Amino acid sequence: MMKPRLFLLLILVFSISSGALLTAADTETKIPPMPAAVTNNAVAGLRGGLDVYSLMGIGPRKTWDDVTNQVYVFHISSAKWSSGRAVPGVGGRLGASAVSAKDKIYLFGGYLLDAQGNELTVPDVNVYLPQEQRWYRGADMPVGVDSAVIGVNHDRYIYLIGGRSKNGPVNNVQVYDVEKNTWNQATPFPGTPVFGSAGGLGDDTIVFVDGAKKNSSGSGGSYVASDDCWMGRIDKKDPNKIEWRKLPPHPGPARFGIVAGASERDRRILFLGGSAKVHNFKGLDFEGNPVDLSSVIFDYDVRANKWETVADNTAEVRSDTRGIVLTPIGPMIVGGLGRNASVTSRVAIAPK
Repeated sequence: MMKPRLFLLLILVFSISSGALLTAADTETKIPPMPAAVTNNAVAGLRGGLDVYSLMGIGPRKTWDDVTNQVYVFHISSAKWSSGRAVPGVGGRLGASAVSAKDKIYLFGGYLLDAQGNELTVPDVNVYLPQEQRWYRGADMPVGVDSAVIGVNHDRYIYLIGGRSKNGPVNNVQVYDVEKNTWNQATPFPGTPVFGSAGGLGDDTIVFVDGAKKNSSGSGGSYVASDDCWMGRIDKKDPNKIEWRKLPPHPGPARFGIVAGASERDRRILFLGGSAKVHNFKGLDFEGNPVDLSSVIFDYDVRANKWETVADNTAEVRSDTRGIVLTPIGPMIVGGLGRNASVTSRVAIAPK
C-alpha cells in the first residue's frame, strides 16, 4: 500500500506539472500551514528546495512582543513542519534576508522593534548548521540593512542589494564571501536608493525591481513606490564588478513588498503580489488603511531578456514574506501578509 505522505507528494507534483495554481482550499488540504502565522519573515531553501525555512518575523497581533525568533522548517519528503533552533539574540527581527550556501542557512540584518514602535536596523549575520541545529555568528555587515534583495552566486558569494539602513535607503551592493567570512562592496546600482524591493540572482545576473524611495513631493507619506527595474551582470573574474543597465517597466504598476525568487535552472526571476502603496509592517499605508495587494504574477526571462505575465489573477495574493523558494513541487510562498493586511500561516504554490 502506498504511504499517505508519498501519495500527498505525488498529488502535489501532479498539481504543479499540470500548471495549476494551488488555491487556498488546495493548500489547506495538500500542504499543512505553518505552525504559526508570521509576516516579514526571512525565507530560504536547502537540499534543492526539499527543506523550506521560515525565520523570524511578526505574528497576527503585529505588536513589538509578537516579533519572534522562531525557525520553522517544512520537509517536502514527509509533508511535515518541524522547529529549528531559534535565532540567537535579544529578540526576533523583521525584514531580514536569508539564503542557503554550502549546505548552511545565512541570515542577514533586519530590524528590531521596541514597545514604543521604534525600529532599529542591525548588521547581524547569523549562520545555521541544520544537521547540528547550531547557530554561529558571521562577520557583521559593513552597512546594516533590512528589506534588501538577496541572492547567491556559485554557492559562495552572497549579494545584498539595496535595503534600508539606519540612515535610510541605500544603493549599496554588499558581497559576503562564505568561504572567507569577509565582505566587499560591489558596484552599486546607479538608481535611486530603495528598500522593500524584490528580485533574485541566477546565471551571474541580478534582476530587481520597485521598492520604496524617499518622497520628494512633500505630500503622500515619507516614501512612495519606485518603478525602477534593474539588471546587473556580474563579472565572471571579479565578483565585485557588476555592469548595470536599466530594464523596461515590468507588467503592472510599481509595487512595494513584492515576493520574489530566482530559478537557476530556468534562468527566470519570479515576482508575485506586493502593493502599489508603500506600507508598514502592519500592512497599513501612511493614512492607516490596509493596502490592496496585486494578484498579478510575472517573471523576467534572463535568457530571452524579456518580461512575461505568468498569471493575471492568482487566488493567493501575498506581500512581505521575504522570498519565494524554488522546490521540486514548484515555487513556494510561506506566510506573509494576505488580504485585508491579515498575517497568514498559509503555504501556496505559484505557477511558473
